[in-house]
Amino acid sequence: MSTRGEEHRFQVDLRGVVDLLSHHLYASPRVFVRELLQNATDAITARGGDEPGRVTIEPLPDGALRVSDNGIGLTEEEVHTFLASVGRTSKRDELGFARQDFLGQFGIGLLSCFMVADAIEVVTRSARGEGAVRWTGYSDGRYTVAAGDRDETGTTVTLRPRVGAEHWLKPETVRQLASSYAHLLDVDVTVSGERITEPEAPWEVKYDDPEVRRTALLDYGATLLGSRPMEVIDLDVPEAGLRGVGFVLASPAAVGQGGHRVYLKRMLVSEDASKLMPEWAFFVRCVVDTSQLRPTASREALYEDDLLSSVRESLGEQVRTWLLDLSANHPERLAAFLRVHHLGVKALAVRDDEMLRLVDAWLPFETSRGSMPLRVFRRGLAMIRYVETVDEFRALAAIASAAGTPVVNAGYAYDTEILERLSRLDPDIRVRRLDPGELAARLEPLPAEQEITVAPFLETARSVLRELECVPLIRQFDPVTMPALYVISQRARTQDAVRRGREASDELWADVLSAFDDVTVEHRPELVLNWRHPLIRKLASYPPGPALRHAVEALYGQALLAGHHPLRAVDSAALNRSFLALLDRAFPSEAP
Repeated sequence: MSTRGEEHRFQVDLRGVVDLLSHHLYASPRVFVRELLQNATDAITARGGDEPGRVTIEPLPDGALRVSDNGIGLTEEEVHTFLASVGRTSKRDELGFARQDFLGQFGIGLLSCFMVADAIEVVTRSARGEGAVRWTGYSDGRYTVAAGDRDETGTTVTLRPRVGAEHWLKPETVRQLASSYAHLLDVDVTVSGERITEPEAPWEVKYDDPEVRRTALLDYGATLLGSRPMEVIDLDVPEAGLRGVGFVLASPAAVGQGGHRVYLKRMLVSEDASKLMPEWAFFVRCVVDTSQLRPTASREALYEDDLLSSVRESLGEQVRTWLLDLSANHPERLAAFLRVHHLGVKALAVRDDEMLRLVDAWLPFETSRGSMPLRVFRRGLAMIRYVETVDEFRALAAIASAAGTPVVNAGYAYDTEILERLSRLDPDIRVRRLDPGELAARLEPLPAEQEITVAPFLETARSVLRELECVPLIRQFDPVTMPALYVISQRARTQDAVRRGREASDELWADVLSAFDDVTVEHRPELVLNWRHPLIRKLASYPPGPALRHAVEALYGQALLAGHHPLRAVDSAALNRSFLALLDRAFPSEAP
C-alpha cells in the first residue's frame, strides 16, 4: 500500500549511525563520493542489458551535488526497504544477483552521505515499470516518500551540504575524489561533462614493443609514486581475479613504509593497503585490481583471510621469479637493483634457496680482500671465516688478511644467517666464525733468541696488564702501522660475561652463574704487541720504570679504542692516567 506524502522515521538511530560511520568506520568523509559511485555502478550491473552504463556527477551552482545513473532503479517498496533500514539483506540478493557481482551495500552506503549533508534526495524509477519515486531523508531521522519526476530508468541522488562541510561538495574536490576512486571503472563516469574513466587499465593496454610498454608503465608509476620507479613487474593471480603491476622503488625503503593501491572490481579500495605483499618485498609498490578479495566493513582495506594469504604468497613468488629472470637475462639491471635493495633480497635469501644462490653469485659482501660476491671470495678457500660486527671487522680485517686468513664482514642484517646457510648450496662449503684468539695464534712469533732479550719488557707489561685482566704477547704482523692489537677470544669473552654477571647479581644468582664459570683454564684478553712497529722495538730496549708502565697503559688504551671495544671504568682510568703522565714528561715544569 502506498504511503506517499506521509512522514516516516528511519528504522535505526540515525544520529548514532552517522557518528559511528564518521568516527569509527570511515577514515574520512571523502568516502561519500565512493559510496555514491558504488551504488550507481551496482544499479547499472543489476539492470544488465546492452545499454552502456552512465554515471553523471554535477556540482550545482547553489553548492549542492547531483549524481545520476541509468541503473535498475527502485520501486516504492524497495525505497522503504533499502533506504530507511540498516542491516537488512541488500537489494542484490532480492533482485537475484550473486553477491560478488556488486561493490557495496546500498543502504549503509547512502547513509554515509549524512557525514557531509543534512538532507539527501533520491529520485528513482524502476526498470520494472512503476512510476518514479522521490525519497528525501533528513539527518534528524525523518524521511518522506512522494511521486518523483523522472522519465528514464535509473536514479538521481542530490546532496545539499551541511554547515561546515561545504568544501566537500565543491567542484574541484568532487572531481579529484571521483577521478581517484573511479577512473578504472568500465562505465562512463563524467564530472561536469568531462569523462574521468579510462577505457583500459594501464597494464591492460596492448603494445607491439615490450620496451615501449615498460616505458609507459614506468611513466604511470612516476605519476602515482611521485618519482620514477626502477622497474615494473606484471602481477597476475587468477584465483583472486587479480591483475596489475608492481613498481620497484628507485630509492631504499623500510619495512612497513608505504602501502599498495588496490581496486575492487575497478573501484579504488585503498591507496595505502598493507599486507598485500610479503614483508621482505618492501621495495615493491603494487597497483592491482581484484574481483575476489574481500574488503573490510569500511571498504578501505582488505580483509585478512585465507585468500589474501594465498595472494600474498603468489605475489611474493612472482617477485622472486622476476629477480631470477634478471639474474639470468639482465645482469646489469640486477646489479643496479641490488645496489639499492640488497636488504630485501637478503631477507628472502634467508629462507629461499634460489634467492640464496642469487645472493651468493651476485651480491657484493665486504671482505678483507675487498667488496665481492661470496662465490668469488671463497674460491681456493677450504673455510669461510667471518666476524659478526662491523667494529670487529675494522679491527681485524687487515691483520687477518696479512696472516693468510681472509674474513667476511657479517656485521649487517641477515649476513650471518646467509653465510651459515651456504652449505645448502654445496655440502662442501664450510663456514665458521673467526675467533680472534685463533687469529692471534696464527701471527708470527719472535725467534727464540729475540724472546730472551725482550723478557724484561714483557715482565713490565705483564705487571701493568695484570691489573687490567689482560696478558701481553709479542708477535710480528702486518700492517706495521699498528703497534698493538687487543684480542679477546670467544672463551675469554664468555668467562668475562659470566664473571661480570656474577658480580652484579645477588647471592642466589651468583651461585647459579658460578656453575657456568669454567675456571679450570683461565682465559684472558691479550694485548698483542707488534714487533715490526718501531715504537715497540724502542720500548723493548727502554729500562723498566714509571715511564715504561705508562707507555704500556697507553698502548692498551689505544688498542681498545682502535678496536671499538667498550671501556670499563678501570680502562678509562688507565688511559687517562697514562695520557696525563706522558704529557707531563713531554712538558716538564721548567720551560726550555
